[in-house]
Amino acid sequence: MIYYKQASSEQELEQILLLQQENLVNSLSSEDREKEGFLTVEHSMEILKAMNDMCGHIIAVENGDVIGYALCMHPAFSDSIEVLQPMFIEINKVLEGKANYMVMGQICVAKSHRGKGIFRNLYLTMKNRLPEGFDTIITEVDGKNKRSLAAHAAVGFKTLKVYTDGGREWHLISLK
Repeated sequence: MIYYKQASSEQELEQILLLQQENLVNSLSSEDREKEGFLTVEHSMEILKAMNDMCGHIIAVENGDVIGYALCMHPAFSDSIEVLQPMFIEINKVLEGKANYMVMGQICVAKSHRGKGIFRNLYLTMKNRLPEGFDTIITEVDGKNKRSLAAHAAVGFKTLKVYTDGGREWHLISLK
């Protein structure tokens, strides 16, 4: 049985990082990237733990194993990961300084468990566990990651802005 919760142990954070490694853009063939999607950002245990301490990451667990996750990234971490800094600049432009949002820093479902509603349930759980005063989840998706764009649209994300940074097209999207 699969259940959803906020990460609460170092072992769960280690499992997040293992799943992340398997799905990073450079770990996948071009065919897998096209068909299955990919992850862009690689997190360190230090930053993953700091983010989790502020707002627990959402994980899907089956038989004690993390099979999916959605990372919660409080706006306080806007300067912590260099590749994400342009996203926060664009968020601030679009939201004009409003800070009632949580960034979903990365979402991933194990290949063996895709197509079973886990993606949707990670977001539902995240939405229900947002800290008081937060009413929006924002993330961005690489324009080449068609699977991820479609999955986010299917759960109700709307485009805030499409912009280019570092030669890539980024879709800044939100879920109320």
